[in-house]
Amino acid sequence: MQNGPRNNMRTHQPRPAGSFAPRQQRRWTQNNGRPDQQKGSQNAQRNYERYIALAQAEAQAGNLIGAENYYQHAEHYYRSMSPDSGTT
Repeated sequence: MQNGPRNNMRTHQPRPAGSFAPRQQRRWTQNNGRPDQQKGSQNAQRNYERYIALAQAEAQAGNLIGAENYYQHAEHYYRSMSPDSGTT
């Protein structure tokens, strides 16, 4: 095997320091240092519904493997919506 020059890392030009977007600050509540649960629950519900719709579309198209993938994603968000999801 021949060891040629590596162009992928050497040709990358670094960004100027001012081009990075600042990170948004999260609002923390008194519930064990977790972000606002209501907003997280709404996001989980929206993502659950989105992945269910994607899974159904894949199943109708005949792609059962893709549908199963989306169903697994939907299951994750379904579990995130349960009231005891934050306990260990």
